[in-house]
Amino acid sequence: MSVMDELNNLDLNNLGNASNPIKYGFLAIVFILIVAAGLYFDTQKQLDQLKKVEKKEVELKKEFTKKADQAAKLELYKDQLAEMQASFQAILRQLPEKTDVESLLVDVSQTGLANGLEIKKFKPSAEEKKGFYAELPISLEVSGRYHDLASFISGVAALPRIVTMHDLKLERSASKENDASTTDKLQMTAVAKTYRYLKEDEQ
Repeated sequence: MSVMDELNNLDLNNLGNASNPIKYGFLAIVFILIVAAGLYFDTQKQLDQLKKVEKKEVELKKEFTKKADQAAKLELYKDQLAEMQASFQAILRQLPEKTDVESLLVDVSQTGLANGLEIKKFKPSAEEKKGFYAELPISLEVSGRYHDLASFISGVAALPRIVTMHDLKLERSASKENDASTTDKLQMTAVAKTYRYLKEDEQ
């Protein structure tokens, strides 16, 4: 019987009785299938790993580009930092270590008088600590003409120490009858805030 005839009449349930060429051929096919399956699954695993590596490569390239850009601008950042530190030190020099309310009162009074204003109230409140500096609110009440009040605010802003104005309110001054000198005057209330630098043991 030829091999082809034997294959046509092959009983898979009785494969042990088949001739040697059939047995060896079947074993060869099974072996090839096992090897092929192993190669497929192993290759698929490697392909998945390759995708992960490629994705990681893209991320690393982006990170490298970003860091290279930062490194190229490092000197510029250093110059900007030095400039900011110099500006910060300049501001700190305007923050005295003592509040010195008396000196500030003199400065504000002289600024008011120089602009023809009448200072009716100058009342410091409790000091408030805020990080590396302390804030001292001072309630102000002055009266005078509109342009004189504007000049007064500009003069206070130009003082050697930092003084900021808050909660400004303008009202027409109450005038006595037949008193023309007060009819064009305004009364301004505000909160002036001055600051001082806190030492490390105070912060």
